[in-house]
Amino acid sequence: MAKRPYDVLPGDHGARIRVNIHGSYILRVPRLNRGTAFTHDERVQLGLEGLLPERVTPLEGQLHRAYTRFLRAATPLEKYAYLQGLRDRNTVLFYRLLSEHLDEIMPIVYTPTIGDAIQEFSLWFQQVNAVFLAIDAPDRIEASLRASGKGPDDIDMLIVTDSEGILGIGDQGVGGVLICIGKKSLYTAAGGVDPDRMLPVVLDVGTDNLKLLNDDLYLGLRHARVRGERYDAFVDAFVQAAQAVFPHAMVHWEDFGASNAHRILNRYRDELCTFNDDVQGTAAVVAAAVMAGVSAKGERLRDQRIVISGAGTAGIGVADLLVDLMVSEGLTPEEARSLFWATSSRGLVTDDPHLRFRDFQRPYARVVAETDGWTVDEPARIGLADIVRNVHPTVLIGTSGQPGLFSEAVVRDMAAHVDRPLIFPLSNPTVLAEATPGQLIEWTDGRALIATGSPFGPVTHEGVTYTVAQANNALVFPGLGLGVAVCRASRVTDHMIAAAARAVASLVHLRTPGQSLLPSVRDLRRVSATVAIAVARQAELDGVAGVPLTDPVQQVFDRMWQPVYPELLFGDDDPTSQVL
Repeated sequence: MAKRPYDVLPGDHGARIRVNIHGSYILRVPRLNRGTAFTHDERVQLGLEGLLPERVTPLEGQLHRAYTRFLRAATPLEKYAYLQGLRDRNTVLFYRLLSEHLDEIMPIVYTPTIGDAIQEFSLWFQQVNAVFLAIDAPDRIEASLRASGKGPDDIDMLIVTDSEGILGIGDQGVGGVLICIGKKSLYTAAGGVDPDRMLPVVLDVGTDNLKLLNDDLYLGLRHARVRGERYDAFVDAFVQAAQAVFPHAMVHWEDFGASNAHRILNRYRDELCTFNDDVQGTAAVVAAAVMAGVSAKGERLRDQRIVISGAGTAGIGVADLLVDLMVSEGLTPEEARSLFWATSSRGLVTDDPHLRFRDFQRPYARVVAETDGWTVDEPARIGLADIVRNVHPTVLIGTSGQPGLFSEAVVRDMAAHVDRPLIFPLSNPTVLAEATPGQLIEWTDGRALIATGSPFGPVTHEGVTYTVAQANNALVFPGLGLGVAVCRASRVTDHMIAAAARAVASLVHLRTPGQSLLPSVRDLRRVSATVAIAVARQAELDGVAGVPLTDPVQQVFDRMWQPVYPELLFGDDDPTSQVL
């Protein structure tokens, strides 16, 4: 293996770096490059004399310049392009900017702007720090992973997508790699995971997106999406190669289609350290909001009646975790599942043999006979209004992607039987939300406890200002990944997901009307650290931790990478003798 341009010294987590190259090459390595922040002495010793303007600009000055440039970009996509270029030039400056303006910049580096960038991927293509694996060349998987230049102990996380289920825009082929890069940015900015210790991976299995297939600029495989046995064999070949090359890495599955997300997670969850954010991350943050709301009402989770409107990957993932939490309160799994009513495009999920449902939905199928005495609008299809009318749910969760599904009639009917209904229109982007917070507050006279999937501004009603909780997965996955890395967990257990949800809920204390059900994204570093400690402790209890937790708080804090310029060391001698 060729000599690396730099080495992060063991135990320092990026605080000190040994530089193994000289001259202008340093300016081409984002982790080393600090541009005009190189001091004159550093420029002399590193061979950078004359390659930079004379004036030295400290990090704070560079941060001011970068933020000004960001604000001057005219459109969200132009802001994204500027940040992409900055990330590819200067790792520390990019993450410092993102960390200090996280609530403002997160919608640019992730949803919703990332969707526009993904659709423009082939046109706007620049060099991307990721691994591209093609189903037409499965024999090259291991070599491609090794080509990243990372060794078996260098990677904590592989962020992997096949790009079929990109939120709100569907199948995007090879462009879905940008969703993995967006997730990587949040793992670092919110959770302090070292950016060098993550690797985005796209599984290119073709695309069914006809616009891409007919685009001469499209960079992915130009054929229909491969499915069935060949697809499964390709995923399995990737998993085997990943375990061989990066044996300690967690595999984070991202934006797989509904037909594969649960199936792949269940296939590998007992074989390797694996996590699906759409299933488990969404479940954890929504469960945290439900627990915070139930606690605010002085009730128990096991006493709720829950409707999941949109029984897809995310919706059933939420239901599965809430069932686990109810079991911890003393119910059997069967008793817990009896408290759920799930809907799909065909209406209420039941055991009617004439209706087709996915395997992961079947545990929530209601017995057809129990609806015999219901008053329904259409006997052939039991819809959301019918369920609310007959069940009187206390919790209504929307993952349907159907804007306006939570109509005024449905919400008022629910609120007529529940003093403080929990109503979560989670579909995003904003245009797909089942209802807006303003509508829900008006229709319930301010009594609804609300969490949304998209960001909404505060709502004022009868003199009370309501801060709307956003059920953003960034409250969970960065801390979970950090906790897994700290304890080097061999698996991600259901108990670890539940621990993450409880950790987020523990940070919410509703004392006055209008408070948010979830922590603010402005507080993500504290949230992530809290989640990481809980996850690592649970991993140890579950017997899957590979590193003993002698002082979990200190271990998590020490592991959190900070966006500051490190000490640079030069040469092969004793590193303590040549600090620059």
